[in-house]
Amino acid sequence: MGMTTPAWRKASRSTNNGGACVEVADNLPGVVLVRDTKDRDGGTLTFSPESWRRFVTQVDARR
Repeated sequence: MGMTTPAWRKASRSTNNGGACVEVADNLPGVVLVRDTKDRDGGTLTFSPESWRRFVTQVDARR
């Protein structure tokens, strides 16, 4: 089973004014990838789906 190409999308909580924007790819089996929209070649964070859900839940709880 080979890895598919990440389907990047702008995160729903990203701002539209050129500030803090991240892209998320959650279409790959067993991983969620996150990168900076302004620096796409600067590195990618890798989360397990469960870790990503916990992170998003914690961020939402603080809003």
